[in-house]
Amino acid sequence: MNRKTKNTELSALLAIAGEKKGLLLAAAVLSVCSGVLQLAPFVAVYQIIKEMLQQAQAPAAIGAEALLRWGVLAFVAMLASLLALYAGSMCSHIAAFRILYRLRVRLSGHVAGVQMGYHTRTASGEVKKIIESSVEKLENFIAHQLPDLVTAFVIPLLLIGYMFWLDPWLALVSFIPIVLGFWLQGRVFLSAEGRQAYRDYQQAVEEMNATGVEYVRGMPAVKIFGIKAESFLTFHDAVQRYRDISLHITAICKTPYSLFFVLISSLFTFVVPAGILLASGQAGSQSFALTFILFLILAPSLSAPLLKLMLIGGGLRDVVENNKRIAAIFAEPLTPEPAAPRNPDAYDIVYRGVTFAYAEPGSSDYKPALHEIDFTAPAGALTALVGPSGGGKSTIANLLLRFWDVTSGEIAIGGVPIREIGTARLMAAVSFVFQDVHLFYDTIEANIRMGNTAASREAVIAAAEAACCHAFIMRLPDGYATRIGEGGTNLSGGEAQRIAIARAILKDAPILVLDEATAYADAENEQNIQAGLSRLIRGKTVLMIAHRLSTIRNAQQILVIRQGRVVERGTHDALRAQAGLYEQMWQAHIHSAGWRLGSYPARNAAAQGGSAG
Repeated sequence: MNRKTKNTELSALLAIAGEKKGLLLAAAVLSVCSGVLQLAPFVAVYQIIKEMLQQAQAPAAIGAEALLRWGVLAFVAMLASLLALYAGSMCSHIAAFRILYRLRVRLSGHVAGVQMGYHTRTASGEVKKIIESSVEKLENFIAHQLPDLVTAFVIPLLLIGYMFWLDPWLALVSFIPIVLGFWLQGRVFLSAEGRQAYRDYQQAVEEMNATGVEYVRGMPAVKIFGIKAESFLTFHDAVQRYRDISLHITAICKTPYSLFFVLISSLFTFVVPAGILLASGQAGSQSFALTFILFLILAPSLSAPLLKLMLIGGGLRDVVENNKRIAAIFAEPLTPEPAAPRNPDAYDIVYRGVTFAYAEPGSSDYKPALHEIDFTAPAGALTALVGPSGGGKSTIANLLLRFWDVTSGEIAIGGVPIREIGTARLMAAVSFVFQDVHLFYDTIEANIRMGNTAASREAVIAAAEAACCHAFIMRLPDGYATRIGEGGTNLSGGEAQRIAIARAILKDAPILVLDEATAYADAENEQNIQAGLSRLIRGKTVLMIAHRLSTIRNAQQILVIRQGRVVERGTHDALRAQAGLYEQMWQAHIHSAGWRLGSYPARNAAAQGGSAG
């Protein structure tokens, strides 16, 4: 790391802290005052010893009032030091909490605004660690390390300056081990090996956190298959790497740190022989004796801030690395917003020559997931997307919401390219019911009301009734006030999906995207959900991804997607007449609908018997 890079990293930290410059400046001043006041008892002890030495021949002449005055001064100074320390700590903590609140809000907003490509290549555990742990490290820096850093830097400078003013030779003897100790530490912290080891440590922590979250989330499979932590290789390997890099850092640091600690903690042992040697040439000098005594008092008091300075320096590296990860999130580009957003007057959807790849063109991973997709989804009509798994159906739907931007081509709503529609307006125009539903740790009513936060209670209930979930909600202990998830009720997949449908009904957007919305419905409720969806889609532009072909028989347009291309299009009857891929899928659907457990082996046995005969 060159000096310019290091200065840039520190500048980035100070820029964050500078958001509350007044409070932090007050905290720094109060911390320095507290540190200076803490030296008052040493001065008082020196003055008391001086008085006693000067009156050593006549102890009765020792001024009791002077001794009492210095004792009271030391006591008052200590009280004032504690008050200044408390006031400075309050200022720095208030500043830290305000800065961290704004930073977490900005981070959350930025994470929500980046395109989905960031979330697909970044583990959720890693993002969680950055928003929680990395930001918390900044709290420690702003609230504790920054005021302590000022104190630990200023107080030794004042003490060393005072010591050189008293006696340059004794001060030089005290200063040499300080320089040697920090040189030893600098060799480790500033070396290429040390910097790389610490980067590896941060990466190992993030990887262990991410794989640990995956391990916990996969606990049902872990229990069913009897997987132990040692057998869950990604988690096990991440823990092993964390252990290895921690031991490596310990091996790098142990000798320099031990020497540093010994040198800084033993300033007293350097001062004593030097003082004795110098005193031999100044026999009977009471002035030098007093100076020597003061050095013996000051040397131990110099060690404490220097050790704190070293600890802060080590912690500062941790803060810098965590801040780099925060900065990396902010460096992720947001979904581009138009300079002058346009609002569509109609809600037909047009895909024109759309090609899309998850990797950038020219990269080694570039492989188009969609090829020249062309179709129009008329306003107020149902357009269904069907085809083999992995063909690109969900990708087509996700592009409509600008989860990613197309590589080439254009998507338009009402003749307006979606790039020219503001993100907020685009999201307001589209409701999306995912196959994998996410409900938040909140009440059922709050989860439904996400579709329209201004809706009345009656509207929420009406949406739930339309989605066929009102009945099971009322059977819950607290009805619509029942909390979902941790500390509350866990819903089945079908119940969760109906809550999501109620959310979309309440939003009442003109465009609706359904990604196999009845995937988790049982036979009893599928018909009711279909009836609710029929009311939901009336008069709306609907894009439906379907695996159960029976659900889209009445679609005005069916697109058959295979390997990222539209290979067939038309109505149900027209596609069946073509006797192509759709007809094969339909026949497979019909046969699977009549399948019963054990029927295949029976038919297989009959076939084997026939061939044998």
